[in-house]
Amino acid sequence: MNYIFWCDILGTIVFAISGVLLASKKEMDSIGALVLGVITALGGGTIRDIILNHGPIFWITDSTDLWIAILSSLIAMLFIRYSSMEKYPKWWLPVLDAIGLAVFVGIGVNKAAASDVNGLVMTCMGVLTGVGGGILRDVLARDIPMVFRTDIYATACLIGGSVHVTSYLYFNIPLDIATLLGIIVTLTIRLSAIYWHLKLPAVVAKNSCLPKN
Repeated sequence: MNYIFWCDILGTIVFAISGVLLASKKEMDSIGALVLGVITALGGGTIRDIILNHGPIFWITDSTDLWIAILSSLIAMLFIRYSSMEKYPKWWLPVLDAIGLAVFVGIGVNKAAASDVNGLVMTCMGVLTGVGGGILRDVLARDIPMVFRTDIYATACLIGGSVHVTSYLYFNIPLDIATLLGIIVTLTIRLSAIYWHLKLPAVVAKNSCLPKN
């Protein structure tokens, strides 16, 4: 599945850029931006491998993703320093992020499948791989993580991962085809949410007497 490899590279690059962009918004120094970029790109997969006890973490056995995350973060810092982001269309980063997100979910499900866990855990590992780095990024930057807001982000991962797992475990579809199906579903839902500005309803109590911070 060579397309998985190249989409994984793309996702790593885009996630690293998103970390650097947030670091720039928070006025962090170069080290902070580099750390945030690398954690965003590799955090989800790292947590997944630790939970699954999947041997050495993926970027230790093969440092390709680590190098790509570092280089992408450094280039993004230079780009932000010497170029203006306003002259580029606003859609390009969310769309590339959606592609990387969908592929990361597929990779997470497949890693869990190789660990011989049940379908629920496979789905959870797919979602965690997709959103884990972003959660770490936002927590370190003292923001509410995107997956806890009303954006259809983790929901897309959950549905796409469920399609992937269900196709593979219960309909005996070959893993590479099930992976592609899951990626397409995740990507379609996320892109639809971006295009039509779809959001989930917020959990707000009616006539709530709870104090607001």
